[in-house]
Parts: sequence; C-alpha cells; structure tokens
Amino acid sequence: MLCLFRRAASEFHFKRFKWNPHIVRTFRTSAPGEPTGLYGFPNLKTPKGFRRFVDEAIERSGELITYISTMASTEEIVRAMDEISDTVCSVVDSAELCRHTHPNREFVEEANKASMRINEYLHHLNTNHVLYDAVKKAEREGHALSEEAQRAARNLRMDFERGGIHLSTEKLDRVNQLNVEISQLCREFNENIATDPGFVDIYPSSRISKQLQYLAKPIYRSTSLISKDLSRSGEIIKEKGSRITTDPHTLASILQLSSDDEVRKMVYIQGNSVPYANIDVLKRLISARHELAQLMECRSYAEFALKPNMASSPTVVMPFLSEMSRVVRTKADEELKSVGNFKKQRFGKSFDLKPWDESYYTSMMKSSVYKLDSSVVASYFPLSQCIEGLKVLVQSLFGATFHSIPLAPGESWDPQVLKLALHHPEEGDLGYLYLDLYSRKGKYPGFAHFAIKGGRRISETEYQLPVVALVCNFPGSSNPSTVRLNHWEVETLFHEFGHALHSLLSRTDYQHFSGTRVVLDFAELPSNLFEYYAWDYRVLRKFARHYSTGEEIPQKLVELMQGARKMFAATDLQRQIFYALVDQNLHGEQSFPLRDTSSVVAELKREYTSWEHVEGTHWEARFSHLLNYGAGYYSYLYARCFAATIWKKLCEDDPLSSNVGTVLRTKFLQHGGAREPAAILDDLIGDGIYRQCNGGIIPDIASLSDEMELNVESQRQALLL
Repeated sequence: MLCLFRRAASEFHFKRFKWNPHIVRTFRTSAPGEPTGLYGFPNLKTPKGFRRFVDEAIERSGELITYISTMASTEEIVRAMDEISDTVCSVVDSAELCRHTHPNREFVEEANKASMRINEYLHHLNTNHVLYDAVKKAEREGHALSEEAQRAARNLRMDFERGGIHLSTEKLDRVNQLNVEISQLCREFNENIATDPGFVDIYPSSRISKQLQYLAKPIYRSTSLISKDLSRSGEIIKEKGSRITTDPHTLASILQLSSDDEVRKMVYIQGNSVPYANIDVLKRLISARHELAQLMECRSYAEFALKPNMASSPTVVMPFLSEMSRVVRTKADEELKSVGNFKKQRFGKSFDLKPWDESYYTSMMKSSVYKLDSSVVASYFPLSQCIEGLKVLVQSLFGATFHSIPLAPGESWDPQVLKLALHHPEEGDLGYLYLDLYSRKGKYPGFAHFAIKGGRRISETEYQLPVVALVCNFPGSSNPSTVRLNHWEVETLFHEFGHALHSLLSRTDYQHFSGTRVVLDFAELPSNLFEYYAWDYRVLRKFARHYSTGEEIPQKLVELMQGARKMFAATDLQRQIFYALVDQNLHGEQSFPLRDTSSVVAELKREYTSWEHVEGTHWEARFSHLLNYGAGYYSYLYARCFAATIWKKLCEDDPLSSNVGTVLRTKFLQHGGAREPAAILDDLIGDGIYRQCNGGIIPDIASLSDEMELNVESQRQALLL
C-alpha cells in the first residue's frame, strides 16, 4: 500500500502561523547522557519496546484523527495530518534501519513485526474517509494557507487517490489485494536472490588463479586416471576442483580478474541466469502491477507510476531514453571496437568479443594505458581522511561543522557507530548523523542513507531537527586510519553523503516534504551532484593524504584516475540506458498472455547496446531495482543529466566556494519537496537545464554529452582503434 504519509521540504525563512498547541505532541526523548533507546527513542530500550512504539503511534494517530473530525481549520488539518505522518514514519523508518543493521536477532525480529503492524495500520490510514474528506476540504478552502501547506494538502489528496480510496468498494478491495500480492512478490524476489546465488564447479582447481582462490570452495570428484602406464590407466582418483558462488560480488571479481576464457563464460552464464524461480515471480509481479494500473484507469503500470514525477508519463521518458541511446551509440561502438583490437594485438586472438570478455579486457586496457595500481590509489584514502573530506565540504560550502557527540546508553546498535551533529555558528545544530561504517555479519550489504526523523516546524519557536543514518560496509577495524578505500568506495561515500545533506539541510514546515521525500526522478540529484566532488583535484587535495607519509595526493595521479574513468564511460552509460529501457518496457502496455520477460530483454539488448545477448540467460531475474524503482529506473539518468548541468554552470569554476554553497542550500537543498522540482531548477540554474515534452520535463543532455565527449572523437580512443 502506498505510504501517503511521506514526502519532502520548504523555505529557509519561515512564515509565522497560528497553531493549536493542544494537538502538538512529539515522541519523548531522553535528556543528554541519560539512558535511552535506539536512535534516542526511549521505547526502544529493549527489542519488545518496538511493540509499545507501534502502540503509541497508533494511539496518537487516533487522537489526531478524532481532532481532525471535529471540523478543524484548514491549517490545523494539514498540520495534524503531518503529525500523523511524522508519528507513523518514525516507527516505519526506525524499524527499517533496525531490520537492516542491528546485530541482535531479537531486535531484528521485533522490528520486522513492528514493520508489518505499522504497515497494516497505514492501510487503515490510507483508506480512512474522514482523513480523505478533511484533506479535500483543506485543498478546496486553503487559499489563505502558505504555498507549502497548499502543496501538502494537494499531494496528500493525490496520494489518497493513488491508493484507490475514490474507487468503488469492490475495486478498492481488489486494489488492496493486489498491493498485498505485490509486496509479497517483491519479498519473494529478494529472498530468492539471497538463497539462490548460483554456483559453478571448475575442474581442475588450478584453473582458478591464486589471487582468486579466496573466492572458491574446494570440492572433489572421482575420475578415471588416464596414464601411459597401462597398469594404472583407469584407476579411480579424486580430482580437486573449485566451487565458485555466482553472487554479484564474486561474479564481478571473476569476470575482471580470471584469465581463463571458459571459466569467465561459465560464471557469466550462471550468474546471469539465477535465481530461476524469479522468472515466474517477475512475470506475476508485472501482471499484478498491470492490473493495479488498469483499476486506476491507466493503460500501464509505467503510466500510473510516472504521474507524480517530473517526467509525468512514458511518452516523456521513452523519447528521452531514445535520444540518450542515439547520442551514446557511436562512441560505445568505438569503445567495443577498441576492446576487440586490444584483444587481438595483445593475445593474437581475433575471435568475436563475448559479454564475459568485457570486464577482463577493459580492466586490462585501463591498466595498460594509465598504469594505475588500485593499492596505490587506496593508500591516499584512509577512511579517517575521507570522513575529514566530508567535513571539509560542509565547512567550505555551508560554513557548518560536524562534531562528534557522545551516544547515550542504549542509543547505539553497534560499538563502532558514531554520532555527529551538524552545527552552524549562527543557527545552532542543524541535524544529526549516525555513521555505521563497517561491515559485519547480518548487516545490509550495500551503502545507503536511512531517514530516522524528518525535519518539521512544531511551533513558532521549536523545530524538530532531522536525524539520519549513513550506512556503509567498509572492512571492519577499530581504527579507521588503517582502513583504506578504493576510489569507487570514496565516490559511493560522497554519493550517500549527498542524500544525507539533502535531509540535514532541508528546512520545511512539514516533515512530509523533508529532505529526500521528493518525487522519484528528483531524489537522486543531490547524490549525483556530490559524486563530482569525489573526482575534483581541488577537493581531493584538501583531505586525500597518504596513510603513512601524509603526502597530499598527486595531481598527476588524480588525472590518471579521471582518464581511466572516462575510458569506457559511453559503454557504462549505454548500460544504464538499457536498464531503464528494460524497466519501462516490462512495465509498459501489455498484451495477454504476457510475453516472456527474457525475450523482451534480449530484443532490447540487441537493439540498444553494442554487446550481444547470450541466449539462455535471464539477467532480469536478479535486477532488484525492478522492485523499488518499478518504471522509475530512468531517474538515475535524469539525475546524471541535471547534476552535469548544475556542476558545469554553478560549481565547476570554484566547487568549494561559500557562494556556491549558499546557492545550493538556499535555492535547492533546503526545499526538499516543498516546491515543484521545475521551480527549484529554474531558480537554481535558469534556462537550459530542462525542456518541456508531452506535458512533462526532460533534462537537457548537452552538459553530460560535453563532459563525456560524446559529440567529438576522443583522441585517446582513436589511438586504441
């Protein structure tokens, strides 16, 4: 079910308003130094505290619903609705973070139960006609409300209707059934990925190089000895082999580092074919989403999903993706040709390139041209210095500082978690950031930004500060100075930090709009913009220091890193376009019976990429972005285009300027979702960052094209052809 009580942010100057203090109540938090519970919520001192946490949220929401039903004013309706949102989302978000990161199994299990209970209650809220009627009244009669309050009323009404509240009882019941089914199918899809990563058995074990042996599990088989010694020929012996699990991490390592063509082929095919069960799960998911969309009077799930976004419809997204594909194709084809020539010149092999060759040979070409040693690069990025780099950003851009503050007893979920306050010398604390940096058993395996509390105006004198967590998976150590990051990990850290800043710097009257609670195709913009800071030498020299000598990172090394990054950038971009096209087509208009998803993927790969499709593979079976980003994967490409334009027109000349920071904060980050994205982009950059198309918005691609040299032939690539 849609969680209608979640979205985005507002003006830095707050309008004064009248507010009934009798209906304002926030969750209790402990005084500094006193024992508390997880994330500062006193209820969460023990795992079973999640039960009381849910109970209190439901109790308080009931009080607010009763208040709303007593003919509250339009302003009070919007503010009471936002308090319901804040109350419920605090439970939802805390449970989500706990489920993914807490090392105590009992806490995880109780968080799972809390998540299920609160989501059941969300269904009650999303189908509550008292709230729906009140929101319609606030929208209809709220002419005197602030712009943000009017936007909140309108968005809440639209979210109610996206949940089907306006439908007949029969249709609404079916919508609810489909939402439950969709949720279950998404869970099943992810569980299958976790439980069936696939594997291949390689004989003999010597085919796996020593540097990759750590990825293999020894296995044995009985085989007949073939020997010139006739007396021993046919003797049964045990042959040692290697079992390679084809999970994404292992798959990537083997494809990049194994010199054995056949091993790479076996691993590629298996890794792009499992879990087989998800082929059927995906088909059922697409069918359920399509039926849901039709009940909502949409021709496809893509049409339904895109309505609230900047793009607004598939008739906007598909021309954008087609344009991107055309622009990138020539250079991607050149890059493919260069790989083939390199293979032939280096190894005397003129065989056709196969998809399992890509990572191996492109990695080798980068090493050959740029002479980069990943261990040398990592020596300049101790984790402790990278955290200093984040502090450099906020100090230079926003005049703010991060400083460590002690965690109260019971507040943390792991001894290595840190808590930072973002402090401004004139404004005081702006928000709080938990850092959970190290990998451990049972923890969410990727990198992510989790909201815990959104910012909102409680009264004329009180503001609820945002609280977020940045979760990473760096190798565990008690001393961050001994942990050294690959540069892609630095880039990912800056990416997630962009999300965190969006939350911490937003200043909204309503938490419904706080920080990252924006439309999907606007959400990835801050994170993509801050990736640029991880590549700019003027930024890197401020914090990248050699772990033993303290030497500043050499400019020549950064230039080599930048060159290697660009070397196959067109191929990488083409891959992202292909992913977005798969997502749009699978969620587009359907004929019944549904087409086999693998045939759709195969056709799109042949048409829109430079590499061939391997028959019998089912890559989409573990493309989990189809779940959370159903019909929305194009958002990453929107973000890249917007970020490229903002970087070029605003940041590139002096990326650490306080003037740049002021513009980013006051015209962009502080607004979250409280203003229309187009209005934010207009205010930030002006003309040239987007254009209108079929009633929606398409980003301008000129800056990204220039950056990637898509309009001119790269001299370096020409040398390789």
